[in-house]
Amino acid sequence: MLSLRDVNPQQREAIKTVDGPLMVIAGPGSGKTRVLVYRIAHLISIGVPPYSIIALTFTNKAAKEMKGRIRDLVGEKSSSLWMGTFHSLCARLLRYECSKLGFEKNFSIYDTQDSLNLIKSVMSQLGIPTQQFNPSAIQNRISRVKNQLLTPEVCTAQAADLFEEKVAAVYTRYQIRLKENNAMDFDDLLLHPIHLFTTHKKVLSDYQDRFRFILIDEYQDTNHAQYVFIKLLADKFRNLCVVGDDAQSIYAFRGADIRNILDFERDYIGGKIIRLEQNYRSTKTILAGADQLIKKNGGQINKNLWTDNRQGEAITLLECEDDKDEGERISRRIFADIQSKKHDFKHIAVMYRTNAQSRSLEEAFRRNSIPYTIVGGVEFYQRKEVKDVLAYLRCLVNPKDNESVLRIINYPNRGIGAVSVKKILHYAAQRVLPLLSVLTETKDIGGLSEKTKNACASFGSLVEKYNKLRQQISIGELARALVDELGILRIYKDEGTSESMSRWDNVQELLSGISEFDASREKATLEDFLQEVSLVADVDRWDTSFNAVTLMTLHSAKGLEFPTVFITGLEEGLLPLYTPQFENNDVEEERRLFYVGITRAMERLCISRAHLRFRYGDLSYQTPSRFLDEIDSSLIVIDTAGASPTQSKFRTNGILRQRKRATRTDRETGSPYFTDVDPHVDYTSDEEKILDVGSLVEHEYFGRGKVIYVTGKGDTTKAVVDFDSVGRKNLMVKFARLKLL
Repeated sequence: MLSLRDVNPQQREAIKTVDGPLMVIAGPGSGKTRVLVYRIAHLISIGVPPYSIIALTFTNKAAKEMKGRIRDLVGEKSSSLWMGTFHSLCARLLRYECSKLGFEKNFSIYDTQDSLNLIKSVMSQLGIPTQQFNPSAIQNRISRVKNQLLTPEVCTAQAADLFEEKVAAVYTRYQIRLKENNAMDFDDLLLHPIHLFTTHKKVLSDYQDRFRFILIDEYQDTNHAQYVFIKLLADKFRNLCVVGDDAQSIYAFRGADIRNILDFERDYIGGKIIRLEQNYRSTKTILAGADQLIKKNGGQINKNLWTDNRQGEAITLLECEDDKDEGERISRRIFADIQSKKHDFKHIAVMYRTNAQSRSLEEAFRRNSIPYTIVGGVEFYQRKEVKDVLAYLRCLVNPKDNESVLRIINYPNRGIGAVSVKKILHYAAQRVLPLLSVLTETKDIGGLSEKTKNACASFGSLVEKYNKLRQQISIGELARALVDELGILRIYKDEGTSESMSRWDNVQELLSGISEFDASREKATLEDFLQEVSLVADVDRWDTSFNAVTLMTLHSAKGLEFPTVFITGLEEGLLPLYTPQFENNDVEEERRLFYVGITRAMERLCISRAHLRFRYGDLSYQTPSRFLDEIDSSLIVIDTAGASPTQSKFRTNGILRQRKRATRTDRETGSPYFTDVDPHVDYTSDEEKILDVGSLVEHEYFGRGKVIYVTGKGDTTKAVVDFDSVGRKNLMVKFARLKLL
C-alpha cells in the first residue's frame, strides 16, 4: 500500500477521495503537485488500471516531472497513464480518430507563425488588403471565436461590422486551406475533439469508458473549449478532480475563463471542495504581503494562507532613478545576495511585466559579468534556420503540407523565383493537387524556364529520396543526412558572421535534439518528434542546471520557485499594465499576476520602481504602482540609495530639473493617480497648456473625459482618456484637439 506519511491531513483527504467530483483549492506553495502525483499513485495502488487515468497539465515540463515521480512511487506500470498538456493529449487522440473528420493521421500542426502565414495567403487570395486589416488582429479574432466554439458559418451570420465580415471570410477560407494541407492549428487541436465527440456519440462513449478518472492541473487557466472537452469526457462517471487557485488565474488574454473554477460547484453538483492553505515555500513576511495584496480582489474563493516557516526579512523596495539605475542596483543586490546567502546565480530570478524591460537588465548584467538566461524571447523552434529544417521534415511526413513546401521550395537557393512559384501554385490549384505532387509535372506548366523546371524536379526528387530513406535509417541519421546534402551548415559556416555562426549552432542543436529524441524512445518516429516540438513551450526548454540568473516575464514564472526573486517596474501603466480597454477586471488580473510573482519567492523578495523609464522610444516620468499601497508598509523597507522618493535630479533634453511628486486620489474610483511636475519649470509655451494625468478635457466627438495616462513629449505626446460616453481611448494629443476644462 502506498505510504502517505509525508502529507498533511488536507492533502491526504484530497489524495484518498476517489469517487465523484473534487475541487482542490491549492494556494501557492501548498503542495498541489504532490497531491496530484500521490493521488494518481494511490489510484493505481488500489487497482485502477493506469490506462483508465488521464491527467492534463499546462506544460510538458510539469507532465514529465510528474510522470517521473509517479514512476518512482508505483513503478513502470504507470507507463500506460495518459499525462500531458491539453494540446498534446488531444493531438494524440486525433492521431487515432482524425479520419472520421476527414484528416489523415500524418496531419501537420501549425504553430502561431505558420498560422499567420496562411492567413496572409488567404487574405491575398480574397483580395483583403493587409494595410487596412491587420493579419495578426484577424488571427487573434479567429483564435478567440474558435475557443468559443463558433463555426465559420456562425461567424458569418453574426458579423456586425466590416472587420467581422472580413474575419468571417478569412476564417471560412482558412479552415478550407488547413484541411487541404492536412493541417491543424493549435486551436483546432481542442476544437476537433469536441466536434468528434458531439458528432460521433459512440466515440465519445468509448473514451468516457476508457478514461474513468480525470485530473486537471491549473484548472483556473482553462478556456471555454477545454472546459467543454472535459465536461463531455467526465459526463458519464463524474470522477473528475480539478486542482487550481482562482487567485493565480493570469491568462485571460489567452482565453482563460476564471468562471470555470468559480462555478465548479454549480457545474458539478454534490462535488467536494478541499482547501490546501498551508504554504511550504515562503517566509511569513512574503506570504503576508501576498495575502494582503490579493484580498483586494473581489469575487474570489475564500482561503486563509498560513505557514510554519520563519518570519524572514522585510520586502525590499528599490527606488531607482531610471531603468538603467534599476539594472545596476539589482546587479549589486545579486552579488550581495550570493555573498551573504551563499546562493548560486541559478537561485535568483528577475521578473518583469513586459519583454521590453529585459533590455536594460541584460545590459547591466553584461556590464557586471552576471551570467543570465532568458525564459521567453525568440523561442528556439521559432528561429528561421530551425523552422527551415523542420519544414523539410514536415514535407516528408505530410506531402500535402503546402505551407511547408512554400517555405523551402527555394531554400537553399535553387533559382525558383516568386513568379514561378505563383504559376506552379495556380497549376496545382486548378487540378486540386498538393504543391509537392506537381513539381515533377512542371513540363506541362507554361511560362517556366528549363532551369526552373529542372530545379523543381530536383527538389521533388530530393523529398522522394528521403521519404524512402525514412524506412531504412533512424530519424537522427535521416535529419543529419538531409541537412548535409542541402549544404545548410556549409552555407552558414562560409558566411562566417557572428549571426550565421549562431544559426549554425542552432541547426546543430536541432540535430542533436532529434538524435536525443531518437535515443530516448524505443520506436521513435519523425511524426512523434514533429508533434512534440510543435507543442513545446519556452519554459519546457529551460535548462535549470545552468548556473545563471533567470530573466522571465511574470506570466512565465507560473509554477516555479526561487530563493530570491526580483520583481521590476512597479509603476502605473506597467504593473498594472495599461491597455486601451483597461477596466476594473484588468486591474484584478494584473493584481493576480503580481501575486503570482510575489509567491515565487522563498526567502527574499525585492521589488523595484523607476522615476524615469524609456517607453515607446520616449523618456517619461513614472508614477508608483497602486499595488505598492496595498501591502502594509510595516512589511516593506525602502532602499533609496541613488534616488530619493521625494526629490531627485534628472537630466532630460539637456535641462537639469528638480522634480517633486504630488499624489492625489480619484474620488470616483478610489484609485490613486499621480502627477510628476516641477513647479519651478514652465513646460508650456504661450500657445499651449499642460495636459496632465487627472486633467478634465472635452473632445469634439467623445465629449467630456479625464486623462488617466500621458506619455511622450512634443508632437509625439499620447494620452489615454476615460470619456463618460465611450470609455477609454488612446489619442495622439497633436491631432485630438482636446479642450482643457
